[in-house]
Amino acid sequence: MNFLQKMGNIFAEYYDWLLQGVGYTMLVALVGTIVGLLLGILIGTYRTIPNPQNKFLRALKKTGDWILTAYVEVFRGTPMMVQAMVIFWGYALVNDGNTMDVIVAGLIIVSINTGAYMAEIVRGGIISIDKGQFEGAYAIGMTHSQTMWQVVIPQSLRNILPSVSNEFVINIKDTSVLNVIGFTELFFQAKTIVTMTADTFATYLAVAIIYFVLTFTITRILRFVERKMDGKKNYTMQGAGNLDADAYAKTQAIGGGNNV
Repeated sequence: MNFLQKMGNIFAEYYDWLLQGVGYTMLVALVGTIVGLLLGILIGTYRTIPNPQNKFLRALKKTGDWILTAYVEVFRGTPMMVQAMVIFWGYALVNDGNTMDVIVAGLIIVSINTGAYMAEIVRGGIISIDKGQFEGAYAIGMTHSQTMWQVVIPQSLRNILPSVSNEFVINIKDTSVLNVIGFTELFFQAKTIVTMTADTFATYLAVAIIYFVLTFTITRILRFVERKMDGKKNYTMQGAGNLDADAYAKTQAIGGGNNV
């Protein structure tokens, strides 16, 4: 029996295990990305707040900045596998050996890790917005929070969408490190199948194909969404005073533009 037949047997006999692994993998990747994005938005917004005039509030703001910077640097500078072990067993240490629910632990670990990366992604998105939009919003009487949530954040989210999509795809793959705490994602199920069948190569090749199908499909879907959000590229602006009906018709025939 060659390895292709072995792969077929693995899919046929353990498809329910593999499906369960895929389900948990997608759950923790999706939730972790969404929660991480929310954390990134909150952190990015906080770090753009102007320093208060009051000395106490200014000191408080600087303390918060230091704490958030430390959080970002620590979680970006250490492997997620190590973070998983520290958080999972650290919780057990302070709770008399009682461990956290594995699913909850997985969601927390991925969310916190993703939040550190999203914080920098969002900060970059905010920085990319022209300063004139801040000044214009302040000029019409908007507060900093109103400016951020109504003017800056919506534009930033559009700018960082490719990075957020990429982070989601990365999380699909990186959830495999959670097997060290017993989280039954796809890689954990593969290890279990290997112990039962001893078909190491066939099993891991089958799981590699599943990971590829997941990431390839998600990537194409997200790129489709990005293109839809970009809108049409070729269009002709109307309303110019020197463009009569005949000239407009000729322009349309030559350029194939769309009306707006």
